[in-house]
Amino acid sequence: MQMNKEQQQARLDQIKRQWEQRRQISQRLNRIKTKLGVYSGKGGVGKTTVAVNLAAYLAKHGYAVGLLDADIDCPNAAKAMGITERAQVHDSQIQPVEAHGVKVVSMAFFQQRDDEAIIFRGPMIHNAINQFLQMTEWGDLDFLVVDLPPGTSDAPLTVMQVLSMDGFIVITTPQSLAAMDAKRSINMIKKLNVDVLGVVENFTGEVFGSGAGAQLAEETDLQFLGHLALRADYRDDSRPTVLAVPEVTAEYDAIWAGARARLQALERTPEQVSAGGSAESANE
Repeated sequence: MQMNKEQQQARLDQIKRQWEQRRQISQRLNRIKTKLGVYSGKGGVGKTTVAVNLAAYLAKHGYAVGLLDADIDCPNAAKAMGITERAQVHDSQIQPVEAHGVKVVSMAFFQQRDDEAIIFRGPMIHNAINQFLQMTEWGDLDFLVVDLPPGTSDAPLTVMQVLSMDGFIVITTPQSLAAMDAKRSINMIKKLNVDVLGVVENFTGEVFGSGAGAQLAEETDLQFLGHLALRADYRDDSRPTVLAVPEVTAEYDAIWAGARARLQALERTPEQVSAGGSAESANE
């Protein structure tokens, strides 16, 4: 069935809009040196907490860091960063909110209430993520940490296809079901030919035990980056725990050492990392 002239013009206009959107996204991403995804196939494993603390950890070490909360349905990164203000939009440009040295963009900035249910179908989630990528004025970043939604369907797929990630850190907990879902997410990443930097096991300790993360890493031929213990310190959500608790900082030291080594092997790190491990050390 042939299209009439109006249909042909509508189709052409759509192609032009898509091309312009991709061009603008490409321009934004060209100013970001390294894009890191924090991901898991299952919700409730502490993925947002890891993304927030990793971003704050990198900023503390002198890097220019952004944090994109790509979980459109349940955006929690802003609250985990202790942010109460809203992002500003000027001339169709989203200005991120900065906290603890990290530039943050989240769907939470555009909700009327924190407990508002965001009821989006797949195409609407896809459009929202694309708008964040197209409109956000990140500036020049060493790292963009992306807090992905859980699962292996539309939302994470959109991020992986549009954002050209440099590597993923996959989160599991000691429970066997969480490890199974994490393996599913690893298989998805590999099918899309993106690199997994390693596996982190969260919520370890006397309550839940430990070991599933190391076992998962061995089964999938990946690096085990380390444990994150279940601590009462995380009850204080006024700022990222890594900035306040030395034991947590030490855990992220180990995790980042492994992730950084993998990024170096892939030659996908900012020059500061290649030079010695942090922006601070590079400037000494």
